[in-house]
Amino acid sequence: MERSLSEDGIGKASLFSDLDVFLFREGTHCNLFEKLGSHELVHSGSKGTYFAVWAPNAVEVSLIGDFNQWKQGENMLSLRNDGSGIWECFIPGIGKGSLYKYHICSRYHNYSVDKGDPFSFFWEVSPRTASVVWDLEYEWGDEDWISRREVMNLSTSPISIYEIHLGSWRPGGNGSDPLTYREIAPLLSEHVKKLGFTHVEFLPLMEHPFYGSWGYQTVGYFAPTSRYGTPQDLMYLIDYLHQKGIGVILDWVPSHFPSDEYGLARFDGTALFEHEDPRQGFHPDWKSSIFNYGRKEVHAFLISSAMFWIEHYHADGLRIDAVASMLYLDYSREEGQWIPNRYGGRENLDAIDLLRKLNTAVFERFPHVQMIAEESTSWPMVTRPVHVGGLGFSMKWNMGWMHDVLEYMSTDPIFRKYHHDKLTFSIWYAFSEDFLLPVSHDEVVHGKGSLLNKMPGDTWRKFANMRVFLGYMYAHPGKKLLFMGVEMGQMSEWNHDGYLHWDLLDHLPHQGVSLWIRDLNSLYRNERALYSTDYDPKGFEWIDFGDAEKSIIAFLRSDGKSLILTACNFTPEPRYEYRIGVPYSGYWSEILNSDSHIYGGTGHGNFGGIEAEKIQHHGRPFSLMVTLPPLCCIIFKLSEV
Repeated sequence: MERSLSEDGIGKASLFSDLDVFLFREGTHCNLFEKLGSHELVHSGSKGTYFAVWAPNAVEVSLIGDFNQWKQGENMLSLRNDGSGIWECFIPGIGKGSLYKYHICSRYHNYSVDKGDPFSFFWEVSPRTASVVWDLEYEWGDEDWISRREVMNLSTSPISIYEIHLGSWRPGGNGSDPLTYREIAPLLSEHVKKLGFTHVEFLPLMEHPFYGSWGYQTVGYFAPTSRYGTPQDLMYLIDYLHQKGIGVILDWVPSHFPSDEYGLARFDGTALFEHEDPRQGFHPDWKSSIFNYGRKEVHAFLISSAMFWIEHYHADGLRIDAVASMLYLDYSREEGQWIPNRYGGRENLDAIDLLRKLNTAVFERFPHVQMIAEESTSWPMVTRPVHVGGLGFSMKWNMGWMHDVLEYMSTDPIFRKYHHDKLTFSIWYAFSEDFLLPVSHDEVVHGKGSLLNKMPGDTWRKFANMRVFLGYMYAHPGKKLLFMGVEMGQMSEWNHDGYLHWDLLDHLPHQGVSLWIRDLNSLYRNERALYSTDYDPKGFEWIDFGDAEKSIIAFLRSDGKSLILTACNFTPEPRYEYRIGVPYSGYWSEILNSDSHIYGGTGHGNFGGIEAEKIQHHGRPFSLMVTLPPLCCIIFKLSEV
């Protein structure tokens, strides 16, 4: 749809109104992508492109590109006289596909530089670094999904996420280049549907200069990476997934950005987007710049970016990376390397303000999306509403559960009895936040090994350990996330320069893992007791968490109508005639058993189910005499409550 420039109050062509400028400077403008950047327009009867960039400490800004042979000074931008620091111009004859940068001359240090457009919708394919004039026109076909998103994203709905790095999922047709956005759409959809996941989460698809950062060093906060196609190609991928009933979550990084010269760093010769003081503006772990959360214009930039991906790419949620690094001024810093807040504390008050504003703004406009915090500390009320003092997220990654249980699982079963609390401690805090249980990309890189190879023992025990772990995860309160490769029992750790080893699925043990995850997802999606009370302590009850000697746990999940019993044996020794107390009489059907032959197990079990006996045990009036196979998770369901 064509837009036209109008004359502003000083008789100059502009997309900015006085209200836009006020909201920008106040930090509450949520749609800056409609004003800043490049936009094809009609002005005075001429088609062309309007450009606007924020550079308050520049003395001169010119547009360079393939339309003027990259010559400085030929197409000058004018500085608005309202104190906003916004430079703008309209150039007729420039349209979609034109390459450009801003040549910025700073008022400080005789500094000049060529910068990409922070609001560009499209960039050249890396390692080239020019911005590209582009539009966002696309005819969506996901109306049915959007109308049902409220139900699909509810906290009382099943949410099981398949996390994927698009570039290393599988190769394209030539066997070397990754799949494009359009090529991956039918393949990914089929795979995710077959395994029963409800959502896909993409590692950051925003433009980034260094492929090895996996997208976490973002330079284009309003542009999908051109490595896999155009903006419309990514829209097609998301649209395709939606039409197949699959939600889409995008990783988003408001915590830091790379220092590449053409990017945001020292944009106008000053620390414009970042802090000047390295104790606040430089991240020691990632060697990158930290946003200046005290600057209101930065608030508007980041909030607009979040809104952009939800509005124009129909994202069903954002996973916000490295929230802990935003909350704490001393994150990864020693004494003397950080600056306390105005009260002398370590809390980053400006970042807290941003996160609360961000979540409030997003949920006001898009109440049915998910805002998911990767937050690894004990910061309180991350998922509680802003109006009661929380940060306002809808979910938080349960990093404590992940680290404790993976440490437990990597321990030889002989010694697990001494670490039983690692397995059970998570329930003490399981309902303090609205948690998501992640087995993410971070756990299968940098020498940590694949999930399968974290497990001790010979090959059979590794697979059995992995199955019992996954069974416990799916029965445990909280939404679920698995990184790609887990579903096939990937043996080597993830390598972003390679691809998943799809040939593993030709072998029975790996097929068994895939079938186990498929059936876990199916059970999770179809049994309300396993998802509707993920955040309600009334839906969980321990039967026995104290049998450390045998490394066995048993617990109940309930939605008030149905009752699910999970029992896990974390040793390779089968337990015959093992008694478990239950609250009701009746027939308890064995609905899932990780030791079944189809999953690669020994085939031991309980012949389809057990009738409860009127024998008190574990403080319950009835009990079951069960067989617990080695390294096994068994799930029972009471036929009638």
